[in-house]
Amino acid sequence: MDERKKRKAQRKFEDQIKKVKSEDVEKVLKKREEIEEKLKGQLRKFIYEIKLLFELLSDFKSGKYREVPWHTIAAIVAALLYVLNPLDVIPDFIPVVGQIDDAFVLGLCLTLIEKDLNKYKVWREEQKEEKTS
Repeated sequence: MDERKKRKAQRKFEDQIKKVKSEDVEKVLKKREEIEEKLKGQLRKFIYEIKLLFELLSDFKSGKYREVPWHTIAAIVAALLYVLNPLDVIPDFIPVVGQIDDAFVLGLCLTLIEKDLNKYKVWREEQKEEKTS
């Protein structure tokens, strides 16, 4: 993906983060199967991270986990909505190439939220340990 398209995808992602509302969390959670199905192709290397992002959103929505800033939740929602959109910077109907921008945006998101995602992983492990004790 050339630099111009990277910048365009990044701008689109950053603009979308600013527009995310709490209802969008529910929207993304309802589209989980559709998003995960889309990732089975070229983006399957992100499947573990995507599952983790969905678990974080679910725990946030249910109130189980609130130790995360809204900006992180918005970034996750924006990235997943970007992946879901077939007509993004590089349309998904273009074989192979169509998912390059999706991978780029997922990578941006994971980099942006890395600290918060690691904190969530620790919290999840603690929850598992408490259940087995």
